[in-house]
Amino acid sequence: MGRKTKTIIALALPLQILLVKWMGSYPNFVEEYYSNGLYPIISKVLRLLLGWIPFSFGDLLYTLLVILAFRYVYKHWKSIRTKPLFFLKDIVVALSITYLAFHLLWGMNYYRQPITWKLGIEKEYTLEELVTFTEYMVEKTNSYQMQITGDSLNAVEIPYSRREIFQKTEEGYIKLQKDYPDFEYRNHSLKSSIYSIPLTYMGYGGYLNPFTNEAQVNGIMPFFRLPAVSGHEVGHQLGYSAEDATNFIGFLVTSNSDDIYFKYSAYNHALGYCLSDLARKDKTKSKEIIAQLNPGVKKNYQELRSFWESYQNPLEPMFKSIFNTFLKVNNQKEGILSYHSVVGLMINHHKKTG
Repeated sequence: MGRKTKTIIALALPLQILLVKWMGSYPNFVEEYYSNGLYPIISKVLRLLLGWIPFSFGDLLYTLLVILAFRYVYKHWKSIRTKPLFFLKDIVVALSITYLAFHLLWGMNYYRQPITWKLGIEKEYTLEELVTFTEYMVEKTNSYQMQITGDSLNAVEIPYSRREIFQKTEEGYIKLQKDYPDFEYRNHSLKSSIYSIPLTYMGYGGYLNPFTNEAQVNGIMPFFRLPAVSGHEVGHQLGYSAEDATNFIGFLVTSNSDDIYFKYSAYNHALGYCLSDLARKDKTKSKEIIAQLNPGVKKNYQELRSFWESYQNPLEPMFKSIFNTFLKVNNQKEGILSYHSVVGLMINHHKKTG
């Protein structure tokens, strides 16, 4: 790549940023022409090309790029030291290309209309509504735990492999689209990340690769949580970038599944957000409701807590802080707390649909 070409690409970065922010100020435009126009074509093509591969192509791509970056630094170390401005330009060129690819292939979805607009619901709710809904979620979670184990003392163990969970997630979306046509999911590409262990050390349950449109799931987490996480990551593939939206879509697809293990995963996962929200607003009431949980349900929560605690490390807060900043830069003002906004979506959806 010539110096003139590099200069043009580097100078294009601030122009791209301004263009994205300008387009992002028109969510109706983004919704119609990108999220429901260009993006579905791009995503289906990428999933058609890469979905059949049994492993994560995107993870391998990231690995290759890191190796090439180190190789470049090693080969050009002398010129980097003597001409640092040329190296800085190369970095800006790489950022410019990455910025363009990210927003073209997926990232503009951050600026679409919120899911509340799509479903005709609100996020706001009262403390009384939160308490009532949390008690309802406890009742449902306890019920499914009892139906599965036959004993309130036993934790739920999902008897499926990862591949079977992914297949049942895909089947769940087929069923869901009968009532929610906008959540149609074709050309599947749902995989366990090659880097599940590093993801765990960073504190992540999964992610969507925006460049390959592969939904990546942390494959080593407790399996009772895997259906909910799989449903969440597919929600990103459908073009919903907001974490509360994909948490909600994940809840819908797993709770409406014909499989009782998926229903348990859905309510167990959603209940965790409700209890966390209630604990911040009324700790006494939160403790009263937690006391109503079956011991088996509590064992599943303890299993999940022990799993994450066993991978805790000093760098995890840094990764969370980076992700929090990333979300805020990309039009999610609540940052990482946006995951918890799913509570308002579930309460208001429940009020609307019964």
